[in-house]
Amino acid sequence: MLSKKVEEALNKQINAEFWSGYLYLSMSAHFAKEGKSGFANWFKVQALEENDHAMRFFDYIVSRGGEVTILPIKEVPHSWASPIDAFKAALAHEKHVTALIDNLMTLANEEKDYATGSMLKWFIDEQVEEEETAQEYIDSLEMIKDNGFGIYTLDKELKSRKYSPLSF
Repeated sequence: MLSKKVEEALNKQINAEFWSGYLYLSMSAHFAKEGKSGFANWFKVQALEENDHAMRFFDYIVSRGGEVTILPIKEVPHSWASPIDAFKAALAHEKHVTALIDNLMTLANEEKDYATGSMLKWFIDEQVEEEETAQEYIDSLEMIKDNGFGIYTLDKELKSRKYSPLSF
């Protein structure tokens, strides 16, 4: 059974994960409007993954006999000056999510909730990957700068990303 403190924190994390999904869906819409279908695809897949993350927390709360509380989603930004600005925003957001997950792990340890700590281990590893991926695209975009062919090539690469639902 979850303590009330852990249950409330996990419910807030569900909201944060859905907000992340909204953010990336907004980025996808922005790039679709600009005709950058690869960038749009990459961020759409990212949005779907964030929704999976929210559902992983949802299912965990239910499995531990807790009560899921769906909270309102705050508005997300709708435009970015350039692809690199979007990926920089994504990296900053992923660093924020990493801090949220770290805080959850600290709380689980304080509450001696080792089952929740075990579940959070997956998210800790996932956040390392999320930050690394965003940084790699920032590095690529810094090399490309305003080179149209470079943007075109990266857009084609990003178009190949496929969504694979999480199995949990």
